[in-house]
Amino acid sequence: MAATSLLPKSISPFHTNPPSLPSTTHHFTTTPTKLSFLSPPDQLHCTKRPNLQTVHQKKKNDWLDPFDCGPDPDLQWGTMFTDGKQEEDPRPPDNPDNPYGFLKFPKGFMPELASLGIKIRGDVRRCCCIISGGVYENLLFFPAIQLIKDRYPGVQVDVVTSPRGKQTYEMNKNVRWADVYDPDDDWPEPRVYTDMIGVLKNRYYDMVLSTKLAGLGHAAFLFMTTAEFKASYIYPNVNAAGAGMLLQETFRPETPNLSDGGFHMYNQMINWLGRPARGVPRQPLPPLRVSISKKIKEVVEAKYTSAGAEKGKYVVIHGIESDSQASMQSRGDTDSLLPLEVWAKIVKGMRNVKPVFVIPHEKERENVEDLVGDDTRMVFITTPAQLAALINDSAGVIATNTAAIQLANARSVPSIGLFSSEEKAKVFVPDAEQKKCTIISSKTGKLVDIDVESVKNAMQFANVSLALV
Repeated sequence: MAATSLLPKSISPFHTNPPSLPSTTHHFTTTPTKLSFLSPPDQLHCTKRPNLQTVHQKKKNDWLDPFDCGPDPDLQWGTMFTDGKQEEDPRPPDNPDNPYGFLKFPKGFMPELASLGIKIRGDVRRCCCIISGGVYENLLFFPAIQLIKDRYPGVQVDVVTSPRGKQTYEMNKNVRWADVYDPDDDWPEPRVYTDMIGVLKNRYYDMVLSTKLAGLGHAAFLFMTTAEFKASYIYPNVNAAGAGMLLQETFRPETPNLSDGGFHMYNQMINWLGRPARGVPRQPLPPLRVSISKKIKEVVEAKYTSAGAEKGKYVVIHGIESDSQASMQSRGDTDSLLPLEVWAKIVKGMRNVKPVFVIPHEKERENVEDLVGDDTRMVFITTPAQLAALINDSAGVIATNTAAIQLANARSVPSIGLFSSEEKAKVFVPDAEQKKCTIISSKTGKLVDIDVESVKNAMQFANVSLALV
């Protein structure tokens, strides 16, 4: 045959009995002048078995394995590591007197059988999530982390994100470690780059997820972690060339900016994570929820009390125009901050409850006093956990499209969202009525032109009426 002509004469052909392997020998042509594996993948003919269900909805990449004909219908499954979810078995506690740490394994992890569960059932005992973006993007990834914990019982979830994004995980008890490494830095220092590869490789992750749009460079970074499953978003253009060769699963967004997807920006990855398996139905996506520690609540309560506000009798104002990175904007909505002149008109006349302005930088304090009033209540907050605690004790929130709107949704606090357009509001706050969020959008497409009277008419939080003069 033509394929065996390339082999040394001392080596016998691989397939000595062609009739016994019809699905593999059919790949080789009988003409001596043309090799079938040198043809483009669309010209490769593979014997497809009838009535087979595809594993994925999207088209299979023929370049990864041109001889893959899909699942084998004649495969007989056993009883071990086949049906249901992975088990979270009890284990002995860690021995503090053991200097070698032999018992530091995830729950249900057996070194002798770990590879069987990974290969047969797809068990995941250690998972690393590389999240691109700031506070807003990391906050919207919380439901995906909870889905991973529900789908793979006993899994240990770690996060690698930017310095600003790491602050978000003060509110997430499902994350074991949160490491600082900015995946959006296209030119990291070599020592930082290689050190992070070593850290991720030495933790022996079973699955690595990335929300950074990957090209060949970022795909190589994920490939060097040596994880069993590597999944990432890729560029929707030619910049993604070569990335799919190094990843097990890829997700292609509609635009080069993943944050344009709004609240459901991670929908493709979530559908893949919650996919059904043998004996396992599709895993539903949990709602966005955050947890606030008692210590943070005490710190924030001291802040707003010293500012002259009482618990349950103030409204959080968030979204002041500033150049501070603590504004907690989304990368998918750059027009999401209002000037202080507009805020002064909105809060003018509040009587039953008092506005509390959240300033992202101390330099904004003097500006608020000049434009709003010397007796204005202000709280200097830069972390999302403290902002969540402030919102949790408030009567409601009036904010632009910042993390404050999503935190109010996570804590079930009534809110008023100010958006530059109705389309942006539908993308970032779907099902606003169920989330107790009143949407006010600008008619001109610019947030600065928002109707102040419409905002005043919507100021009703629970049983507290924001009376207007």
